[in-house]
Formats: sequence, C-alpha cells, structure tokens
Amino acid sequence: MSKPNRLPRFIAASGMTNLADGIALVVWAWIASLLSRDPLLIALMPIALRLPWFLFALPAGVVTDRVDRRKLILGMDVLRAVAFASATILVWTASPLAPAPNDGTSDPFLFYALLACALLVGTAEVFRDNAAQTMLPALVPHDQLEKANGRLWSVELVGNSLLGPALGAFLIAAVVWAPFSMNAVMFALAALLILTLPGNFRPTRTQQSSLRADLAEGIAFLRAAPFLQVLAVITGVWNLLHQMVVIALILHVQENLGIGAQGYGLILAAGAVGGIAGGFVADRVVKVIGQNRAAQWMTLASAVAFAIIPFAPNGYVLALVLALFEFTGLIWNTVSVSYRQRYIPDALLGRVNSIYRLLAWGMMPIGLLLSGLVVGVAEETIPRSFALISPFVLAAAGAALLTVCAWRPLGRGFQPMNRSN
Repeated sequence: MSKPNRLPRFIAASGMTNLADGIALVVWAWIASLLSRDPLLIALMPIALRLPWFLFALPAGVVTDRVDRRKLILGMDVLRAVAFASATILVWTASPLAPAPNDGTSDPFLFYALLACALLVGTAEVFRDNAAQTMLPALVPHDQLEKANGRLWSVELVGNSLLGPALGAFLIAAVVWAPFSMNAVMFALAALLILTLPGNFRPTRTQQSSLRADLAEGIAFLRAAPFLQVLAVITGVWNLLHQMVVIALILHVQENLGIGAQGYGLILAAGAVGGIAGGFVADRVVKVIGQNRAAQWMTLASAVAFAIIPFAPNGYVLALVLALFEFTGLIWNTVSVSYRQRYIPDALLGRVNSIYRLLAWGMMPIGLLLSGLVVGVAEETIPRSFALISPFVLAAAGAALLTVCAWRPLGRGFQPMNRSN
C-alpha cells in the first residue's frame, strides 16, 4: 500500500487520541480543583502528566529505534485506555465529592490514586508520542513534511483544544466521572485504528549494540548538531513558560473572571481555532518568508501574547488572545519539528528525538511547579486576585528575554530544506 493511503488512517488515530487528550486537558486539573483549592496541589496533577517526559524520554528513544513503531503506539494506546478506565471507577465510587478545602484535599485517597493514573497516562504518552513523531517520515516524502505536519497538528488540535476541552468541561459538569470513561473509549478506538494500519515500521539497523551504546550514539549526534541544541533549549524554555500560564489560567478564569468549566473549555477551544488555522497555512508561511523568519517572528508573538493575557477583561478577549497565540505556536512547531525530522537519519530519529524532547519537554513540570510557587509566594504580600496573574507577568518577561537571545541563532541556523537523510 502506498504511503499516502496510510497517512489518513494514521492521522485519524492521532485525532482520536488527541480528542481524549483534549478532554483530559480540562478534566485532570479541574478535578484536582474539586478536591483542593491549594494552587500547589492542583499543579501536582498536570505535573504527574508531564514528569514522565523527564523520567522516561531517553528510554523511550532507545525503545523507539529498536521495535516496530506501530506496535509501540498500539501498546501505549491500550495502556492509556486501561488507566482511564481505572480512573472512571475511582471517581464513580467516590461520588458525590465533598467540598474542596483551601488546604489539603477533601479525599486524599482519591486524589493520590488519580495522581497515579495521571502518571501512568503521562508515561504512555512519552513512548507513544516519540514513536508517532518518528514514524511520520516513513509515511510521506521528506519534501512534504511541513504540509503533513501542519495537517496532522490541525486534526490533533480539533480534538486536543477545540472539541476535547469543551466536551470535557460539559461532561465533568454533568457527571464527574463521565470524561474519564469517554477517554477510555477514545483510546480503545485509536488502538483499533493503529491495529489495522499495514506495514512494518521497525527502523533498519546495520548492527546490534547495547542499550547504553545506542543512547551514546544518539547523544553524539546531537552534540555534533549545535543548531538542534539551540532549538531544544528554545523549546524547553518556551514550554516552561507556557506551562506556567496554562496552570495559572485555571484559577484566574475561575476567580478573577468568574467563568465556569464550560466557559473555560470554550476559551481553550477558541485557542484551538487559531492553531488549526496556523496548521493549514504553516507550509505556505514557510515558503513565503522562510524557516528563519517564521521561527523568529513566531517566538516574538509568544512574548506579546503572554503579556496581554492578564489584561484581558473578559473571556471573549482572552479567547482572541489565545487564538492568536496558538496560530503562531503551530507555525513554530511546524518549522522546528519538520526540520528535525528531515535532518536526523531514520535509524537515529527515535533516540535523538527523545534526547531533544527531554531537554524541551522536561522543563514542563518545572513550569507547572513554579506557577504554583509563584502564586503562593505572591499571596503573602499582594491580594490573591493579583497573585493569580503573577505567573503571566513572569512568563511574559521570560518570553521577551528568550526572543532577544534566540533572534540571531534562529535567523541563520536553518539549513536548506532539500537536505536528505
């Protein structure tokens, strides 16, 4: 079967898992807020989802380059289906939930059991996402990676940020355990789609070596590619700042803007509309202004968006800001990931990609934790309403500094797009 015929099925499975991820985007943090009003405890839930990127990114890369990537994706989707089914049972048996206290949790067993489920989901995501990103170059010609990535992320955003958050908010407002059961079904369906995808996606290896030697080979390649290191650092810092904003946004929307779960989901959905648009035009933007300028201007746009968020007077303005932010963010992702997929040889793609993502995604838990700490410290000296926007101010300042430092490297670092593996 030709490559183009396999791509739609791959995208459909990815869209299904991202619909589940979009539901979870609202649900994990929101259910934490139903069990506690402590910002630091609420942050622990998304930290559990992101911490595996720091813990398992390197092993995931080695495994990805040793096994059939399709089978690895299949196994991780099944594992997440089981984790969400377990969470469904936990929340269902604990309902109705007691009122959330300002300190501690109303149900410690449920809170920490859900943390364990979130950790399992996050671990499966590390292996699944690394395998999926390294599998895409086997499905399309390299000169079509920008277009394929743009379409893939647009479909993912439909589920992850457009339909998913709104559906998750509706479900958790109706029946608190319903979104967890929905996710179990979504991951099971995605696994069925991957199961029917034909082909062998085990990378070609010229020689067998130890796990340690495999990892060392990936590290050596990245060390010899300074611009990949620059992209990893930029992405890591940006992810740290982005996660500060994401977790702070929940309490800011609830307490400062007086918006409930469904309104919050719609705000995130508006951001997704911008991202979807960015995914569909990203390849054209790159062709018109080039990889270098696209990366520069999209980084600058993030700093501007972070600075505007705390001044948005209502949900409508906030939704518009997030839409512009996601539009530029998708173009940045298309540029950086397509370059990485094209530059790194297929036999090394899993390992180098995992090391890169360890640097980039490993910063996310730090951003989540830092957001909770910043609010807690700020509350000691300023009113809570102002303390809740302090992470936005810090993120804006950090993004501005990142833009200044990254401007010249981004302006001259990208190589011509016709490089082959």
